Amino acid sequence: MSDPLRPRASLRTAVVWDVLQDALDRRVKVTGRDALDVLDTGGGSGNFAVPVARLGHRVTVVDPSPNALFALERRAAEAGVADRVQGVQGDAHGLFDVVERGGYDVVLCHGVLEYVDDPAEGVRNVVAALRGEGVLSLLAAGLGGAVLARALAGHFKEAKQALQDPNGRWGESDPVPHRFTAEQLTALVEEAGLRVGAVHGVRVFADLVPGVLVDTEPGALEALLKLEAAVAETPAFHSVATQLHVLGETRGTAGA
Repeated sequence: MSDPLRPRASLRTAVVWDVLQDALDRRVKVTGRDALDVLDTGGGSGNFAVPVARLGHRVTVVDPSPNALFALERRAAEAGVADRVQGVQGDAHGLFDVVERGGYDVVLCHGVLEYVDDPAEGVRNVVAALRGEGVLSLLAAGLGGAVLARALAGHFKEAKQALQDPNGRWGESDPVPHRFTAEQLTALVEEAGLRVGAVHGVRVFADLVPGVLVDTEPGALEALLKLEAAVAETPAFHSVATQLHVLGETRGTAGA
């Protein structure tokens, strides 16, 4: 847990980062190349892109926000990886207006699928950016976590609405257009032609535990990180996770 390459805000990223770093290491061994080409769609200011670049990989970040891309450039420079990080303005819908089709070993699609009009099309687009053998890291909002959070906050009608709504929304003022179950995400990945390598629940407990407890109780953060890691691969907890992470692999990477 003391890995200096781990992104900040570890409670929100630790599980995904560990899975991603392992996938990158496996691709390095399979390809025999020290540096992979990584595409980070919706990568914003570089929460994952900069740590990935620090591992020695080349990262292209596509994001619609000029402000986020400016922050990315500054962050990459401060980390000494400006030569390995490129930011371009764009989105998942028009992805191939700004990047090469079939040009990447690994594609990150984190926090994007919730906001595209057609999630299936969004997944197909990011998969089309992969080379013949590659890996997709897909992170999206989980339905069960939102239902649980609304219920625990006393908003029982909204919790029921989210449960019944086709897009998992709890009301008109809900800022998230789409939420997913693990089954829905894995189906989208498989329909796009990938093999599902792993599914993880992310922020199963982190959003439910009072922040003051984590900040003030000695050892609480480390213990909570270990708990999150312990339940991440347990299907029973996927149904209450705030986010769901799916690792998709092109058929040629099976067993790699």
